[in-house]
Amino acid sequence: MNEIHISRTNQTPEFIFKPDGIIKIVGRGLFNDKPEVTDQLIGWIDDYLRNPAKVTYVTIAFEYLNSLSTIILVTLLQSLSRINRQSKSLVIKWYYEDDDEEILERGKYISFSFDIPIEFIITEDISEC
Repeated sequence: MNEIHISRTNQTPEFIFKPDGIIKIVGRGLFNDKPEVTDQLIGWIDDYLRNPAKVTYVTIAFEYLNSLSTIILVTLLQSLSRINRQSKSLVIKWYYEDDDEEILERGKYISFSFDIPIEFIITEDISEC
């Protein structure tokens, strides 16, 4: 299984998916239509779920998150949440800047609505996550 690393742009987040259980999604989520990369990421998660690490660590840090990006993120997190059914652990850390209530509220909504446990962490600079 290979690592996926997709660099961030002004409109899209950086995606780092490593087979050792490290997943990072950091940047701006300004998708206007479903990106081709979505299928690649979901396929990677499906392969990963065949033999996930004992603990999978997910870092999420958004400067901005529009509606379509939220839908894509929820799809990825719902797939990853199947790890818990395999007697393995999923740890999701959602970083947000102190003055960014909208990003915090979006994360809380996702956590509550889809029953996905998320730890919320204040940071001074999202770009350093």
